[in-house]
Amino acid sequence: MSAKVLTRAAAKEAKIALIENGRGTQAVHDVVVAMRAARRSGTANTKTKADVDLSGAKPWRQKGTGRARAGYKSSVIWRGGGVVFGPKPHDYSKKTSKSVRRLAFQKALSERINAGDVLTIGELAVKEIKTKAFVQLVKKQTNARRVLIVSDGFDENTYKSARNIKPVTLATASDVNTEQLLSFEKILVTDGGLAKLAERTNGGK
Repeated sequence: MSAKVLTRAAAKEAKIALIENGRGTQAVHDVVVAMRAARRSGTANTKTKADVDLSGAKPWRQKGTGRARAGYKSSVIWRGGGVVFGPKPHDYSKKTSKSVRRLAFQKALSERINAGDVLTIGELAVKEIKTKAFVQLVKKQTNARRVLIVSDGFDENTYKSARNIKPVTLATASDVNTEQLLSFEKILVTDGGLAKLAERTNGGK
């Protein structure tokens, strides 16, 4: 079975709640920024002059040398000394409300549908664990290089056949997120996945 472009009319028939009035752009921005911020480890750490393990003795006496006064070797002006305003462990995560996340998801999905980038297919599965078979199956549906495949679930053969193909990503309809919807050239959705997407855009989990 070949994939078909999901039109707005077909999306409405599938009970997907589309954004009609153009709202949601800010929600998409906020959600994507929050998702990327959450992935930051925030573990960068530098030593201040108080943390550097150096002698507290003066490098030279206070007067009489003709040089500027120097109090300690851990000063930030010396090699091996402390760092001024360097990074410290920091939590970069940002909070977004459930309603904002839902609006962002609806907006992203609506825009991809409007652009004709969402394709639907009855099901997508391979009979054996074979990467080549999976690649051929995907190429029959779209010529796009980067493809997001969304379904209500994947069997072991399909999952293992696809895991080494980095431009292609498998995502369940219950877990796919706003950033993923925006990151691929085409989105291939099975009928089972479409039903779950409709549920999510209408307030389901």
